[in-house]
Amino acid sequence: MSHLIEIRDLRKTYAVGDEPVHALDGVNATIDNGEFVAIMGASGSGKSTMLNILGCLDTPTSGSYLLDGIEVARRTRRELALIRNQKLGFVFQNFNLLPRTSALEQVELPDLYMGRLSRARRRQRAVEMLQRVGLGGRIGHTPAQLSGGQQQRVAIARALMNEPPVLFADEPTGNLDTKSSVEIMQLFTELSREGITIIMVTHEDDIAAYATRHLVMKDGRLVKDDRR
Repeated sequence: MSHLIEIRDLRKTYAVGDEPVHALDGVNATIDNGEFVAIMGASGSGKSTMLNILGCLDTPTSGSYLLDGIEVARRTRRELALIRNQKLGFVFQNFNLLPRTSALEQVELPDLYMGRLSRARRRQRAVEMLQRVGLGGRIGHTPAQLSGGQQQRVAIARALMNEPPVLFADEPTGNLDTKSSVEIMQLFTELSREGITIIMVTHEDDIAAYATRHLVMKDGRLVKDDRR
């Protein structure tokens, strides 16, 4: 059986002064389609490094990383950017929305970079994604006209625009109130059930509880792999 993600002996080492720091120290794991994975651990445990490498935002020092059967561990920055646009979606704690741009235009952006769709189809797809996250009535609103939870929904719609098989979320509820956090996690749960793989970094146990699998990092190593 082939896995959507397969990492073998993944290592990332930084030089801090004369001392090497092993941010990842021989990590092995596989992740399949539709899994909802929470990566957890204390500050400095390696969870953010893990997310950055899995999300093709960084490369490992050594080891293998197969994404959908393709070895991506030693790709160039240009190649990684293409892979991100084609296969990966990202949701961040700070939303990363353009301040004077409408929700509709925010969601259209990934295809503007890719150029896969006609203008009319791109707009239609963006509207569909905003409707999917419950913002069909807010397509003309800018971030200043939206609540934090609504801004994060725009970010999720944008991340889904290019139909990625994997959605990465870095502390996605860190700037949200409890009600908005619950709504965002319920949306992630629905997306996972639809077959999208979700890989989320969080330090909050109540947020991690929505995931069906917990990968716990400590000192650059995977110390626990708990499927629920």
